Amino acid sequence: MTCPKIEICGGCPRRNLPLDDYRQGKIAQVEKSLSGLPQPLPWTAPVFIPDGARRRASMAFAFKRGTLALGFNQKAAAQIVDIAECPLLTPGLNKILSWLRQMLAELCAVTFQEKRGKKIVARNISGGDVWLLDADNGIDVVLEFACPLSVEHRMIICDYAARAASVARISHRAATTDSAEPIIEKIKPCIIIGGVSVYVPAGTFLQPSKAGETALTNLALEGLNLREGRVADLFCGVGTFSYVLAQNPKLKIVAADSSPELLRGFRETLNRNRISNVEVVCRNLFKYPFDAAELKGINAVIFDPPRAGAAAQAKVLASLPQTVRPQKIIAVSCYPPTFANDAKTLLQGGYRLKKITLVDQFVYSDHSELVALFTNE
Repeated sequence: MTCPKIEICGGCPRRNLPLDDYRQGKIAQVEKSLSGLPQPLPWTAPVFIPDGARRRASMAFAFKRGTLALGFNQKAAAQIVDIAECPLLTPGLNKILSWLRQMLAELCAVTFQEKRGKKIVARNISGGDVWLLDADNGIDVVLEFACPLSVEHRMIICDYAARAASVARISHRAATTDSAEPIIEKIKPCIIIGGVSVYVPAGTFLQPSKAGETALTNLALEGLNLREGRVADLFCGVGTFSYVLAQNPKLKIVAADSSPELLRGFRETLNRNRISNVEVVCRNLFKYPFDAAELKGINAVIFDPPRAGAAAQAKVLASLPQTVRPQKIIAVSCYPPTFANDAKTLLQGGYRLKKITLVDQFVYSDHSELVALFTNE
């Protein structure tokens, strides 16, 4: 799909290429990242997610001289490329961009008082970020800027929420590392995973597209091919893989991640849906990976870490005696270079790489995801 901002916007820098050239280039890019692994690699057919499927996006905004700019950053620059719609986004997200622009402009126009030392100065919101999620029951909006919200700001947000039937919740936080405060929540945003309605805390990481999420879970289930047994879902997030695995009552899943808030919602959803074959553990897996005792009796492991990879956990898995280690590992990665490091560790420990698949969720970008199957043979 064409875009009038194609030459300057950094949201999808490869959009200027013909589709076939772009896809072949992405395959070549990923293969180059993994060139240090034993060749040839057991590639399966890549999965390419189409345009218009991105349900999650972060956009920047700036307010100068009474004018608001809203969009993505310019290629290799901090300048915001102002956009009215984006071919990457779902129709639901594109539909609210005009509404979002108007709300931000009104918020930024409000002058408020702030104490600086002994002085009281007048300020306005000059810019920040907006995090959007097109959940299955409405759109979640997280406003991110360092200025505190006044009563007038909150009234504007509530007024705009009432005008937008598709918006489920609007929250605010000062920085990405902070918890988001819901300003108005008309309905709890949820996504459907494995037939379960899963509550999504404000600002939670999710797969960027539903189609991509489905591709990842299908590849994981196909690779595991387990009728019964115990599975460790490490770096589990909201439980993307756990919910799908839990549909088989003969599987017992232990799911681990480091966010207490995220896992609290995970447990609540499990309890509400009476899912009894998932155990949730709060753990910083970078510092404290599952050890030999915790992996005893585990038939398979899925790990889906952030860009930093799963070096500590891969090292533990590779060091286990062959007779007691998990028989299968599904490694999911959003960053091929760190996947290559983890894969090398597992291969040196005696695991075999049986299948690897490219999943292209970040259309027309340099980012790629991988799903790989390792077996203990």
